[in-house]
Amino acid sequence: MATLVTGGTGFVGANIVKELAARGHDVVSLDVMPADSLTEQFLGGLAARVTFLTGDILDTAGLDALRTAHAIDRVVHAAVFTVNRADLETARSKDILDINLTGTGNLLELARMAGVARFVYVSSGAAYGLTREPDQTYNEDDPPQPGNLYGITKFASECLTRRYGQLHGFATASLRVSTPYGPMERVTGHRSNMSTPYQWTGQMLRGEPVTRDYSDHGRDYTYVRDTASAVAAVVAAPELPHDLYNITNGVPVTGAEIQRQLAELFPEFRLVEPEMPAPADAALGPTRGPLSAYRLWHDLGWTPQYDLAAGLTDYVRWRRESGFLD
Repeated sequence: MATLVTGGTGFVGANIVKELAARGHDVVSLDVMPADSLTEQFLGGLAARVTFLTGDILDTAGLDALRTAHAIDRVVHAAVFTVNRADLETARSKDILDINLTGTGNLLELARMAGVARFVYVSSGAAYGLTREPDQTYNEDDPPQPGNLYGITKFASECLTRRYGQLHGFATASLRVSTPYGPMERVTGHRSNMSTPYQWTGQMLRGEPVTRDYSDHGRDYTYVRDTASAVAAVVAAPELPHDLYNITNGVPVTGAEIQRQLAELFPEFRLVEPEMPAPADAALGPTRGPLSAYRLWHDLGWTPQYDLAAGLTDYVRWRRESGFLD
């Protein structure tokens, strides 16, 4: 039997695939993008446990062929159109709905027909919306109030996941992921807005100066290896007391704090003052407060292993060793 991971060559998906393979799972990875040399290098010897398939979650005939060709007993649905810019939300509204809603429905139907034991939906903290002050924590009992298409489709997919499992007799869980950073983050057709750690570590490794950040908005940036380990813990748990979990390190950090940490860790990190005040950006509103990981710790004993310094150190090491400087 195998675990199917959609979006398996993407940022978070590739890390989930690697973590599951490291824990002994046979993994089937489905993505619209084929596995490239960076993906193969990232997996190393674990690639032998992974079957890479190139396909579209909107292609129902292709999904049916996958189901009949592979013995799937668990599904991790991580494929998504990540959108956090107003201009992109406006330009590609229909694509967001198709990929993030219809795609989820197609995978749930595959799970029903395959008779899987568990379906894990990789959701987002965007499902909470921006209903609190930036220093207030969100937990799973807080009412979701998403304010953009991305957050709306994530919350709607959680609802679809829960109900489909109830109707058709398989266990489900939705995982609200806080802002990830780390290995395998890169520009793709379904991910174009990169994290600040991605941008600043890349500039540093290319020998470019970084403009000092004076913003006071923070996010609970979570190292993606921690994100993947939490997903794997939910996939493998014998029982799940809840069907909704946050995945986060729970610690909000500002851009200025990330820059201070990079400067302490890497002598080559250079800051320059901005030439003029930063223009109003096109992001979909202000930042949200941090998520709480208490439920995941209480139910499964999961805790993050990387603080900011450890995460940035490991991330820069990976970028150097892989030669990924874009």
